[in-house]
Amino acid sequence: MYIYKKTDNEFWTGRTSFQNEYIYQIVQNIDIADIKTAAENSKNFALIGYCVDEGVHRNQGRTGAALAPDSIRTFLGRLALHTPLNLVDVGNIYIDNHNLEAVQNALAERVSALLAKNYLPIVLGGGHDIAFGHFKGIYRQYPNKKIGIINFDAHFDLRDISDLPNSGTPFLQINHLLKEAKNAFNYLCLGIRAEANTKALFDTAEALSVSYILRENFTLFYWERIKQSIKNFIDDNDFIYVTIDMDGFSSAYAPGVSAPSPMGFETDVFFKSFSLIHQSKKMISVDIAELNPKYDIDNHTARLAASIVWHIMNG
Repeated sequence: MYIYKKTDNEFWTGRTSFQNEYIYQIVQNIDIADIKTAAENSKNFALIGYCVDEGVHRNQGRTGAALAPDSIRTFLGRLALHTPLNLVDVGNIYIDNHNLEAVQNALAERVSALLAKNYLPIVLGGGHDIAFGHFKGIYRQYPNKKIGIINFDAHFDLRDISDLPNSGTPFLQINHLLKEAKNAFNYLCLGIRAEANTKALFDTAEALSVSYILRENFTLFYWERIKQSIKNFIDDNDFIYVTIDMDGFSSAYAPGVSAPSPMGFETDVFFKSFSLIHQSKKMISVDIAELNPKYDIDNHTARLAASIVWHIMNG
């Protein structure tokens, strides 16, 4: 099935200082069974780790992403606290006996529960198979809402599910889930690399009316076009789910991933785009995928992921 564990307090440490100056000082480690409904008018965030790279293994990638959630926590805790936050950490879920489907269902249950209790879930992966379980949880909570998916990624992850689902199939799985319910599949990819996706994947994206911006056009030079594309997409949906694949970034910023490339996008266009999404007030859940601490260099990728989480909480 799957394994659930509360986060060890050792991952939430930092510089000795006055009270409430750093993230580690305000985070609450809570068993998810004990979490209470949060006030609606405050900033409520819940971290949950998806310590799974079975999907990466099935997709013939470099395993190690299962180690990422605690690595992100280590560097997130050391970042400065600027505004009052209600931040809870509801622990990690782990795969058992290679049962990817069971652990994805467990993630869906937890995401749905956190949304019901007025938290914005921040799911720390793990392989990009995180997206299927994560979306199922959002969809379970909001079955009648139009949910747009914005994926910062070099890859469409629309691979055919001819064998076993994996880290390359989650968005095709989401399409199938929505199609069964006769709901629209609304998917925007930012940073797609042509050389990292086969023609068949581009054909699939075209057939499913997927919107995307190629990596060479995902730069600040084209900001006005990017801004308009994102705004149009946001306006067309009730809620936005954001998923961030760390291998979308250039390896100059994110060397510790399953599929690194120097041809990825830069941090400035990412943060400007993310800020635009955040300001819309429609973003209801976020995840970070494919950080692989085994291949990181001086924790550059983990530090970047921690900074992304900081920006999620601070706008």
